[in-house]
Amino acid sequence: MIDIKINKELLGASGSLILDVELQIQKGEFLALSGDSGSGKTTLLRILAGLEKANGNIKVHQQEWLNAKQTLPPQKRSIGFVFQEYALFDNMTVIQNLLFIAKDKNLALHLLEITELTTLQNRYPKTLSGGQKQRLSLCRALMQKPKLLLLDEPLSALDSHIRSKLQTQILKLHKEFDTTTIMVSHDPSEIYKLASRVVMLKDGKVTKDGKPRELLLKQNGSQKFSFSGELLELKKVDIVYVAFIAIGQQIVEVVLSKEEASSHKVGERVTISTKAFSPILS
Repeated sequence: MIDIKINKELLGASGSLILDVELQIQKGEFLALSGDSGSGKTTLLRILAGLEKANGNIKVHQQEWLNAKQTLPPQKRSIGFVFQEYALFDNMTVIQNLLFIAKDKNLALHLLEITELTTLQNRYPKTLSGGQKQRLSLCRALMQKPKLLLLDEPLSALDSHIRSKLQTQILKLHKEFDTTTIMVSHDPSEIYKLASRVVMLKDGKVTKDGKPRELLLKQNGSQKFSFSGELLELKKVDIVYVAFIAIGQQIVEVVLSKEEASSHKVGERVTISTKAFSPILS
């Protein structure tokens, strides 16, 4: 269990505001932080990592990281932090970047295998693509088997194909290492795919807290339309199937027959259109 109760004054372009957050996060949970720019998402991650000061209390699995008397230094917190920037050592090979964090070659090779970097282990970061560098950054963060993995929009600079592939690898690593993960993201399809819970911040305060489907899904009716999007999930409900589709910044659901569902697979681009208010997926 992670208990967070902190407050801190933030100075932004529109003036000052108070970051005032109280959360309880279960061990092994994948929590997404979302909200407008400047709402305090990245600052909250940095406070958890010990990179910024704040008032309040943080307790992680019965260990006090922050209270009125002391602040645990960053190096003593069991945390993996993946930024938008890669933060790699350019003078070290891929495998050396990992072994610098922990001298555990078996773990390093296992992480490289999961993230499909094994054949690149003797290459230097400057020879890697953006997606490969981000995978290496993720491996580095997991080398110390952290209690808490913090992801600050790590995939925002990557194209949609690479993002989708890395999202799958992030989820696989999260489950295998049974770590608690907190991710900052503005992408509803990414949140839906990865997170078990989403917390929305506005002006430094928590405004919504719940399951991604409950907070992101748009269930209001619509007039005739035709939109394309990514198929996120196919779920059987009684005798029908429900398709969950990301369209822009929204997620919609469409009811399908067994035959319609069998002709689609998660991850593909689909088009939703209506005729007399009966959605057709193609």
